[in-house]
Amino acid sequence: MTEPADPARSLAALWHLEAARVIGRVTRIVRDVGLAEDIAQDVLLTALERWPADGMPANPAAWLMTAASHRALDHLRHAAMAAGKEGAIGHDMDFHHQSAADEAAERVDANLDDPVGDDVLRLIFTACHPVLPPEARCALTLKVMGGLSTAEIARAYLKPEATIAQRIVRAKRSLAAARVPCEVPRGAELVARLDSVLEVIYLIFNEGYAATAGEDWMRPALAEEAQRLGRVLASLLPDEGEVLGLLALMEIQASRFAARLSASGEPILLMDQDRSRWDRLLIRRGLDALARAETLPGPLGPYAAQAAIAACHARATRADDTDWSRIAALYDILAHIAPSPVVRLNQAVAVGMAFGAAAGLEIADRVRAEGKLDGYPLLPAVRADLLARLGRQDEARAEFLRAAGLTRNARERALLRARADASMRPPSEAR
Repeated sequence: MTEPADPARSLAALWHLEAARVIGRVTRIVRDVGLAEDIAQDVLLTALERWPADGMPANPAAWLMTAASHRALDHLRHAAMAAGKEGAIGHDMDFHHQSAADEAAERVDANLDDPVGDDVLRLIFTACHPVLPPEARCALTLKVMGGLSTAEIARAYLKPEATIAQRIVRAKRSLAAARVPCEVPRGAELVARLDSVLEVIYLIFNEGYAATAGEDWMRPALAEEAQRLGRVLASLLPDEGEVLGLLALMEIQASRFAARLSASGEPILLMDQDRSRWDRLLIRRGLDALARAETLPGPLGPYAAQAAIAACHARATRADDTDWSRIAALYDILAHIAPSPVVRLNQAVAVGMAFGAAAGLEIADRVRAEGKLDGYPLLPAVRADLLARLGRQDEARAEFLRAAGLTRNARERALLRARADASMRPPSEAR
C-alpha cells in the first residue's frame, strides 16, 4: 500500500474519472442502471471508510472495479438463491468467461482497438434506449456517467431541478422494467439512438469546457472523456457526418485549454488568449475530422456547423484576423437547422463583431424578450459586452453584475464582477 497525503481527496478525484467505467461494468452484470449506480455508491462509501485508515491501494482504479464487480455478482447470487435458481446465474450474464475477479482487476483504461467492448460507451447507448423519452435519455446518462449533479443537468437544460430528478428516477425504473441489456447496438438500431448519444457526449464536453458550478473554471477530465468517447464513436461510424462534426468541434475547442487560464487560475476569454498556447495537434485533428465530414454527401449538420465556426477561430493566428463575417453566416445556417435561444445568443455575438455592436444587441434583445433564457448568465453577459462597446457603461455594469449574480461558478462570477468594474473605466484602462 502507498499512502497519499489525503486519501479522501484523492478518492474524490479518482471517482470523477472512474465512476462511469465502474457503473458501466456493473450495469453489464446486473442489467439495471439504477441498481448499478447504487452498487457503485456503496463501493465508494466502503473506500471512503477504508482508505483513510489503510492507505490507498497500489492500483486504486482496479480496486474500485474489483469491489464493484464482486458486489454485483454477490447481488445476483443472492437474488438467484432467493428465487431458487442459483445455477442459472452463469447463463444469464453477459460477462467474459474469465473470473469476475480477474477481469475486474485488469486496467480500467478502454481498449480502443475494441470500441464495442467499451463499458462507458455501452452505458451511454443503454441510457439512450428508445424505451425512454429523449429528454430522459440525456438526463440519465449525464447523471450516471458524466459525473454531473442533478442541479448541473437542470442548468444545462434550463429546467427546474425537481423536473430533472423525476426524469432520472423514472428513466431508471423504465430501463429496469424493460430489462434493457447493456450493449452497443448494431445497424439501424445504433443509428436510431445516435442523436441522443451525440447530445450526451456534447453536454459532457461542455460541462468540462466551462463548468456550470463549483470553484473550477473547467473540468478537463470530463472534456477528455467526451473526446475519448467521440473518437471511439468516430471509429465505429466513420461515415457519419455528425459524429465527425462533433469530434471536430471537441478537438478544436479542447485545443484552447492551456490558454484559458492565467498562471494564477483566472479565466482568459477567447479574444484575449495567447494563441501560441493552443494545441496545434488537436487543431489539426479537429480540422481533419471536419474536412472528412464536409466530403460526405448532404448538408452540414448542427455539430459540423459548430465545428466550422470553431475552425474559423482556430485558423486565425491573431484575434484580429478572425473572419467574423463567415462566423456570422455560419450562425445563420445553424439557427436555421438547429434553432434555439442559445444559438441565437451566440449569433448576436458574431453579428456584433462582424457588423457592429448595435446589430448584435438587437438580436440579443429579441432573445431576452422571449424569456426563454431567464436565469441564464450568458444572456446578460453578452448584452453587457455589447452595451459597453456602445458606450452605455452604466447599463453594461448592471448587466455584468446581473450575470455574476446568476452564475454558480466561482471563477466565472469573479470574472464578471471584474468586467463590471472595468466597464466603468476608460477603454485604455479597461484593457
